[in-house]
Amino acid sequence: MTASRIALVTGANQGLGRALVEGLAARMQPDDLVLLTGRNPQRVSEAAREVAQLPGTRARVEGRVLDVTDTGAIGRLADELSAQHGGLDVVISNAVARVLPEESQAARADEFIDVSNTATHAILRSFGPILRPGGRLLVVASSLGTLGHLDPRLHDLFDGADLEQVENAVESWRTAIHNRTAEEAGWPRWLNVPSKVAQVAAVRAVAAERRERDLADDTLIASVCPGMVGTATSRPWFSDYSHAQSPSDAARAVLDLVFTEHIDPALHGELIRFGKPLPWHDGTPPVEQDRMLTP
Repeated sequence: MTASRIALVTGANQGLGRALVEGLAARMQPDDLVLLTGRNPQRVSEAAREVAQLPGTRARVEGRVLDVTDTGAIGRLADELSAQHGGLDVVISNAVARVLPEESQAARADEFIDVSNTATHAILRSFGPILRPGGRLLVVASSLGTLGHLDPRLHDLFDGADLEQVENAVESWRTAIHNRTAEEAGWPRWLNVPSKVAQVAAVRAVAAERRERDLADDTLIASVCPGMVGTATSRPWFSDYSHAQSPSDAARAVLDLVFTEHIDPALHGELIRFGKPLPWHDGTPPVEQDRMLTP
């Protein structure tokens, strides 16, 4: 990456996103800029100020208000940063909608899909073209994003799909939820599974289109699984939290990808956990979670 690097993290007010901003600001140089984004202006401002004042911070840190459910706002921010800086070097998409086990998955579906999927598609479309050579565009997903976690009837919707086909699959899933035909078609009640699979499929689609030129200049587009993280979003879903990482610990492997000078070509477009790609076709449908959910 060149001097005066620009990094952006979405969903960065707290938890893993905040830890990623802190890690970027500590590892980057004084003339670099880290942009911390979120949708609440006060929280964004406070978080940016707090990170900027940490003893280990080296780079400049600024806040930007961004509601990732507003795809137009994502495009406008990309245009603004492209005009001001000529592109970005690091983009980490981390926003997530928090859903509790006792809440109705169907009732929360639109918000969850808009934050996790529609926003991911917009970030890939808007920031992918302005990623500088040698840059990193990472989408935070999870190991649930491997195809095998879905009913086999749904595999063809995502396997080998381009970005438009992934978008269409997500919208067909949304429609099925509202029409109450989703479970009959094989969609799990737990929103997290198809959402993560779709995130990974979208990344794979974009990465496949640009693989040759990305490998030539050491650019990485990938999804990342940080492992179990001890946050308010994930904690209600697990009875055993003995192996959970702190946000700072979980951020470390993601940041290592950002700062690795030469990326293994086998990682491009893949779902990466602790530096290794997870097989796309692995996994089994997690029926246990479906039994514990509110319809």
